[in-house]
Amino acid sequence: MPSRGLASLLICTLLLASCALASDKQSGQQQYSNLHFTVIKDDNNKPVRNASVILHPVNKNGTQGKGGFQLKTDNEGIASTDGIPYGQIRIQVLAPGFQTFGDDYQVNQPTMDIQIRLKRPGEQFSTYGKPKSTQPPAPENKPQ
Repeated sequence: MPSRGLASLLICTLLLASCALASDKQSGQQQYSNLHFTVIKDDNNKPVRNASVILHPVNKNGTQGKGGFQLKTDNEGIASTDGIPYGQIRIQVLAPGFQTFGDDYQVNQPTMDIQIRLKRPGEQFSTYGKPKSTQPPAPENKPQ
């Protein structure tokens, strides 16, 4: 009798071990990354606080997928998130007084540090105002 109980215990242990190995193999198919963002001003390298860092999945054909979420930078210009699946991701950063940043990144490491430099808006031109000339005035033609 004790040998039958021991055999049952051994079979149960083997079944549990094989289930654990199978689940490890399945979880090994999808890898995840921890992303750390630092958002700084391009002109003086100071942090941009309260910037919106928006992450969107990107499909295999390069189009933006459904879903995504937003992070906010702290006083040091830092935002982080864990558990981002490996693959392509679109990152967009918005902050008042700066140009919108957007680019696609390949998530392929367990931890990634991404630095984003925000630029101030460029000068705008209007058809209503007088344009600034960068050339010297043309010489006048005087009759002789």
